[in-house]
Amino acid sequence: MNLPIALTLLRILVIPLLVLIYYLPFESRYLIAAVLFAAAAITDWLDGYLARRWDQMTAFGAFLDPVADKLMVAVALGLLIEAHAHWLMTLPALIIIGREIVISALREWMAELGERASVAVSWIGKVKTTFQMLAIILLLYFPPATLGAYLSLALLYVAAGLTLWSMYQYLRAATPHLRKAD
Repeated sequence: MNLPIALTLLRILVIPLLVLIYYLPFESRYLIAAVLFAAAAITDWLDGYLARRWDQMTAFGAFLDPVADKLMVAVALGLLIEAHAHWLMTLPALIIIGREIVISALREWMAELGERASVAVSWIGKVKTTFQMLAIILLLYFPPATLGAYLSLALLYVAAGLTLWSMYQYLRAATPHLRKAD
């Protein structure tokens, strides 16, 4: 156990608290849910930075970090799909969640081939994550059917577009290996 892994575990432990707060009937619930998600998003960056800086990278941390990220994003998007109850929210959310499943499976398969580096995180993935986290924070903050929520939803569509673009790039990078495997 080290601090980067502790931060990753903390991110996972925040998920049920985020759900509970989002559904509790008090005025500040949206603000507190947004702040919790923002803090978790910051620890996503911080745990990786500290692990590299302090040379505390571990196999367990490398496994747990993307799991924590995907759980956090999927649960938050699930909350937002239910809260907004509209296909305009559901579409980009399912694109983002679906991409995460596809790329996770692709990375696992490529690792079995010894080609994990071919689908390593790219700069477009980092940009996508930034837009995605910002959009989710704002969507958690603004109540559904408000101007702020609609503007935040536009950011989620940008994130979904970047999601599709990054998925295309990962699949294109893996195509020679997919063809060779056949």
